[in-house]
Amino acid sequence: KGIDVANDTKLRKELREAGVDYSVYKNSVIRFAVEGTAFADLAKHLEGTTAFALSEEDAVAPARIVAKYSKAVKEGFNVKAGFVEGDLLDVAGVNELAEIPSKEVLIARVLGGFNGVIRNFAVVLDQIREQKAGGAAPAEEAPAEEA
Repeated sequence: KGIDVANDTKLRKELREAGVDYSVYKNSVIRFAVEGTAFADLAKHLEGTTAFALSEEDAVAPARIVAKYSKAVKEGFNVKAGFVEGDLLDVAGVNELAEIPSKEVLIARVLGGFNGVIRNFAVVLDQIREQKAGGAAPAEEAPAEEA
């Protein structure tokens, strides 16, 4: 509700490309489905039109994409609640989740960090090789005193 056809089409396309299933459900069906489950508190958020964006692969993608469109549309299209691994999140929790970078970005950051460590390790190995090739013995460490 509150999103025009052009933005809805973009939203659905972006969700689909991220591997997110997106569907609109009747609130009565959702209430029946969550009754007696860990998601029973979700029923209190079922006012007006309700859609679910679900992903088994990336827990952050649905929150990130829907929150982006919620900010862009401003009126009528908003996040009600969310859940991750069985935990119910309020709007603030979903928005916090949406700020986490994608899995690909996190992997790139970790690999970038490894790249720096490997580069430094290679420099140290090269210095040791040069010392040995030049005939200079590397400085030996003094034995540590026993405690």
